[in-house]
Amino acid sequence: MTALRLLTMNTLFTGDVPARLRALGAALERSDHDIVCLQEVMFRRHARLIRRAAPAYRHVACSGGVLLKGGLVLLSRWPIGRRRFVPYPMTGPVRGEFLMRKGAQVASIATPDGELVLVNTHLSANRDDDWAPTNRYTRIARAELARLDGLIAAIDPSVPVVVVGDLNLPRDSAALIDFVSATGLTDVLAGDTRPTYRPTPRWPSPPALDHILVRAAAGETLTGDADLVFQDKVTLSDGRQAHLSDHYGVRARLIRST
Repeated sequence: MTALRLLTMNTLFTGDVPARLRALGAALERSDHDIVCLQEVMFRRHARLIRRAAPAYRHVACSGGVLLKGGLVLLSRWPIGRRRFVPYPMTGPVRGEFLMRKGAQVASIATPDGELVLVNTHLSANRDDDWAPTNRYTRIARAELARLDGLIAAIDPSVPVVVVGDLNLPRDSAALIDFVSATGLTDVLAGDTRPTYRPTPRWPSPPALDHILVRAAAGETLTGDADLVFQDKVTLSDGRQAHLSDHYGVRARLIRST
């Protein structure tokens, strides 16, 4: 029985991206994470930059030539087998976010305890910061979650599933609660009210938008705990101090047992 140490983080696609990603890669290289799921890594050159800074992660998955599909990157110390990218429906209103080609990255990972299916995803943002059922962006989120529900339902129940990423939904939103219930997933951070988006003067009390959800294999349990990481400023290569992102990282330690 091996503890799986996993990190998910939205890396922020604007600002001083290369310097921040180099610092993130260096931090990952020093860490004990086994699997790292990143969002908003928009260009393949940025994925290469992270990989050079974190060579301990020998296995990398991402899709796309110049622009990466969904901005999703998976780094793993363990072999990655089958992988695919599934786009979400492009539901209106029309917005610049369409250029990011939001979707889900589904990959099979050969862990020391057997196969695990990892789903790395980034749902559309709610530009109204209003997660009421009637909100226009809530309808978009539900359409994307319905696609994600279908993906999870098709995964062999004998294999454990971990769904991570920036879901752009608070933990107490009806859309997310319904999704977790329908899929049989468990929220590793259930009850944790801390924001995963870094508070700002404009948004002093943001909700938790980044999540780690798990489904055990049939006849097994998949339990663990999680915490927030990368909350403080770091030193960039030129000596400047900066936050790695506008989101915090979410780290989980998962235990699979029979």
